[in-house]
Amino acid sequence: MSEDQDKLAEQWEQSVENGDSPAEETAGDAEASGAGSGAKQGARPLNQDEIDSLLGFDPETDGVPAEEGGLSAIINSALVSYERLPMLEVVFDRMVRLLTTSLRNFTSDNVEVSLDNVTSLRFGDYLNSIPLPAILGVFKAKEWDNYGLITIDSALIYSIVDVLLGGRRGTAAMRIEGRPYTTIERNLVERMLRVVLQDMCVAFEPLSPVTFEFDRLETNPRFAAIARPANAAIHARLRVDMEDRGGRMDLIFPYATLEPVRELLLQMFMGEKFGRDSIWESHLATELWHTDVQLEAVLDEQTMQLYDVLDWKVGSQIILAAEPDSDVDLRCGGIPMFNGHMGRRSGRISIKIDENFVAGGTK
Repeated sequence: MSEDQDKLAEQWEQSVENGDSPAEETAGDAEASGAGSGAKQGARPLNQDEIDSLLGFDPETDGVPAEEGGLSAIINSALVSYERLPMLEVVFDRMVRLLTTSLRNFTSDNVEVSLDNVTSLRFGDYLNSIPLPAILGVFKAKEWDNYGLITIDSALIYSIVDVLLGGRRGTAAMRIEGRPYTTIERNLVERMLRVVLQDMCVAFEPLSPVTFEFDRLETNPRFAAIARPANAAIHARLRVDMEDRGGRMDLIFPYATLEPVRELLLQMFMGEKFGRDSIWESHLATELWHTDVQLEAVLDEQTMQLYDVLDWKVGSQIILAAEPDSDVDLRCGGIPMFNGHMGRRSGRISIKIDENFVAGGTK
């Protein structure tokens, strides 16, 4: 009995050193022998981090979403990247500069506006990710005949209200959760939204004049659905800092809204022309004026049967109905250009132009 116990103890110590238990070894041997493979299986369960990485559900890092990967990247691969609209970043950068000055005048406080990121995402995914409570402002692009969305989070709402109503500087705005926004708060936020929309109009003006009209305020994202959930949209996140107060503001432009100016947003720099080069056009026009062309003087035309033409032989004569005072057509490549009379000048046959068939020509 003592020898058997010593052997069992030795096996137990070896299994502990290798990280396996005798029960697991016995189960592994049974599975290997039952399968007839004779090899120990190396499969192990995935932990939660590996599962999240596989599905593309990586958490945010310091408030910035991680890059998409796994199945999430495959699903969203059909989205058009905002990098294909390079001029849009120029517009947003200009809007940030304008908005910084406008909000300083609006709040009489030191305001700093910064652009966090510009991404493309599905509209339905954005509505589901809005942290509530929040106020959503719906606006209409009049010339583009479509809508956009501005979302203001609760931190920025209470900061604006606190600043406009004379709150003390250096103290964070007091947030009261669990109650709807009052009429005063909604009116103050609406005034700020009108300032933002005015600056947005100025930012887009060099590219394409457009008027953004304020439509309505919503607190429920379902009532602010301006596009289908599966539609792609541009998401620009702005950060507004007012000393110790501030918050975030999101601008949402569905791709259908930007479609009328998509070609302008594809420009790499302001003033770029698509499908044409003005320098090359002027050079081509200059060279065309020095191009040599060949004119044909047609005295007469006759319509004849094919068998008569086949009967022509050397010495056959064709009688033309042309007289010294008959009209003569001048053609270039078969296109009538001028009409005139035949004469003689300096010992050569010449034609005096009487009528101009070129576009804009006069008799």
